[in-house]
Amino acid sequence: MSVFTAAADQSVCAPLPVLGRDVTVPLVTGGEVTYAALDYAASAPALQRVWDDVAAYAPYYGSVHRGAGYLSQLSTDLFEDARKAVAEFLDCRDGDQLVFTRSTTDSLNLLARAIPADCQVYVFETEHHASLLPWQDAQVTYLNAPRTPRQAVETLERALADRDPYGPALVCVTGASNVTGELWPVRELAAAAHAHGARIVLDAAQLAPHHPVSVRDLDVDWVAFSGHKLYAPFGSGVLAGRADWLQAAEPYLAGGGASRKVTRREDGGVDVEWHETAARHEAGSPNVIGAYAIASACKALTEAGWDGLVARERHLIEKVRTGLADVPEVRVLSLFGDDAPRVGVISFVVEGWNSSHFAAALSAEYGIGVRDGLFCAHPLVRTLLGSDPQTQGECGAPEAAPGEKSLNAIRVSFGAGTPDEHVDRFVRAVRELVTDGARWKYRTEDGRCVPAV
Repeated sequence: MSVFTAAADQSVCAPLPVLGRDVTVPLVTGGEVTYAALDYAASAPALQRVWDDVAAYAPYYGSVHRGAGYLSQLSTDLFEDARKAVAEFLDCRDGDQLVFTRSTTDSLNLLARAIPADCQVYVFETEHHASLLPWQDAQVTYLNAPRTPRQAVETLERALADRDPYGPALVCVTGASNVTGELWPVRELAAAAHAHGARIVLDAAQLAPHHPVSVRDLDVDWVAFSGHKLYAPFGSGVLAGRADWLQAAEPYLAGGGASRKVTRREDGGVDVEWHETAARHEAGSPNVIGAYAIASACKALTEAGWDGLVARERHLIEKVRTGLADVPEVRVLSLFGDDAPRVGVISFVVEGWNSSHFAAALSAEYGIGVRDGLFCAHPLVRTLLGSDPQTQGECGAPEAAPGEKSLNAIRVSFGAGTPDEHVDRFVRAVRELVTDGARWKYRTEDGRCVPAV
């Protein structure tokens, strides 16, 4: 069945079928309602197409690369075909290497282990912790949050101009913010990095589910993303890009699969010859189903058509932003301003509300799942809230009672599987909570705001 509707705007596609779209949840006020999953930035629901593909393969599951049996051979072909499919999805260059990992975090930690010992790393404070923290063993320069895309490029250019031009350097940057949803000037940042002899890695965890990502066109050296944000099940990720640093580095994990030849020495020790392919960093039995699921999601998004998917998301973004703008007590967080292009990720605070209390009320009284806290991007959220970037805080809700001010925000996020009704219900719920207040009593339990019973 076609995913395109017969609506007046033919460029906007219908929501893609996802798991859980018919799940109902209880309300504290009585009755049940279909769950509105608006926390895609944390984990998107799996596409039904992906789940069906995984279920069809499951009876043929087998260990890869070293088995002579039919199922092992079949699984090996499927695993390597998945690698090719994801590389095609990312428009990788000839000679690029694609490693299957556990997540974006795992991918960036792998790359951090592979950079040269004297490498200088440049990271904006606006990054998610997955791309902010892995470089602590390197020479790291943390760059202040820019307020325009142009300022981001200028900030990077100034920092790179001051470095030792003869040593290796790496820039790490997000494609789309997990807090504001704003798109970053990746192509321009890549050009600035390369002009100063540096390389660049793109954290595409929030970009790849919403827009096509071309390694070749963006001219990035590496890209990392997670399956669970790309409508695939948990436990799989990708690092793709230039092979030289990966081939020169010690394996991320030592073990079977990474080693090509192991021999005993006369002195009793062991000599190891490591693979130079992606297998070098894929020791152990790989997550074949996870790799297959990512490849299935890549194919499903491509076949659905990016033009229609992007158009539909812009339609939903406009609904949310227009609805929130009609509530004066709501302040949407932004680095680059209202006109900045963005994906379906919007964070905000509500005057007079503890953010955890507001999120709890959305869930308990309306069946809407959003996220509250600092979104594993503490320096960025503190900057956006106008607080000291060094202020202590937690990734979840702090110990603050309902109604008290808290150092956190609320995030609503959506994507290819989100129906209009979920967004409409969210906007209506925000307006009703601000106007009429919560209909239930709440209390703080283990740092979270929960309905009082």
